[in-house]
Amino acid sequence: MKQNEDIRLMKGNEAMAEAAIQAGMDAYFGYPITPQSEVLEYLTREMPNRNFLALQAESEVASINMVYGAAGAGARVMTSSSSPGWSLMQEGVSYIASAQLPCLLVNVNRGGPGLGTIQPSQGDYFQATKGGGHGDYRLIVLAPNSVQEMADFVFLGFELADKYRNPVLMLSDGAIGQMMERVIFHNREINKIPKPWATTGKTPDRERSIITSLFIQPEKMEKVNLELLKKYEEIEKNEVRYEEIMTDDAEYLFVAYGLSARISHKVIQLAREKGIKAGLLRPITLWPYPAPVLNKLADKIKGMFVVELNAGQMIEDVRLAVNGKVKVEHYGRMGGIIPSPEEVEEQFEKFIKTL
Repeated sequence: MKQNEDIRLMKGNEAMAEAAIQAGMDAYFGYPITPQSEVLEYLTREMPNRNFLALQAESEVASINMVYGAAGAGARVMTSSSSPGWSLMQEGVSYIASAQLPCLLVNVNRGGPGLGTIQPSQGDYFQATKGGGHGDYRLIVLAPNSVQEMADFVFLGFELADKYRNPVLMLSDGAIGQMMERVIFHNREINKIPKPWATTGKTPDRERSIITSLFIQPEKMEKVNLELLKKYEEIEKNEVRYEEIMTDDAEYLFVAYGLSARISHKVIQLAREKGIKAGLLRPITLWPYPAPVLNKLADKIKGMFVVELNAGQMIEDVRLAVNGKVKVEHYGRMGGIIPSPEEVEEQFEKFIKTL
């Protein structure tokens, strides 16, 4: 072990909570819901001996509005929930996006719709990437596929939120949140950027700041929307992240994120043992989406196979990206059922016979 490394065996939820502390989080507001309750439990246990605030709010609605207030005051702030709880937060998320406030939000996705199950799912993709609340706004969406990334993306999420004054969502799932893996915490230097816009009060050196998401005049509301669109264009230009696995000679391409990408990685190994040249494109940012990369890959492959733990949501973005160049097919399980690599491989082989 290197001198500046701290290696632990942790659950994804606990690794994320520890990373938030190390990333200089000032405050966490949340409400317990399976399968992410360990986040709040870990933070409340650590709070007496470390420099941050963790508070259990009376509901998810309260917690997201506490995030709004703390972010407006310049705090590095975070909340987490799981699917039904995340749905309750959507009005507040829309307000935060309009007010252009940085914060880190986490949804450890479980099965739905409705109260659903407590097992893992990827059924919240639409809600995460298309805007679960009202209005024209975007979240930067990060999709971890390991406990290590659950930790690493906390640091990245806070940095991106501050850089663009925009909420960042980490979209995980119940399996990654609950699984235990080795995680390395590096001794990082945390530099928080100045926030002169924060509502820290009027002083002799500055006028008071006013933060709002209410703009009665339509001309002002349109101006705010245009400012947001300009920012989103900059994010799309600079912050697309993805991973390519065995794509150089691939004739068939898997597209999957999070837990489904881990399964698909094993499937392409099984396929290559049979002489089938398969590769994997794993989107790391679900927004901004790596559409240009997929479009370019479509020029040299025979078909794309999208694996998700839902009825088919990300596949719509894949089809938009390739614009009809190749056939795109989906395979997914719902209700919290996780398919085996062998099951996915069987469906994939059926797909390539149709090409």
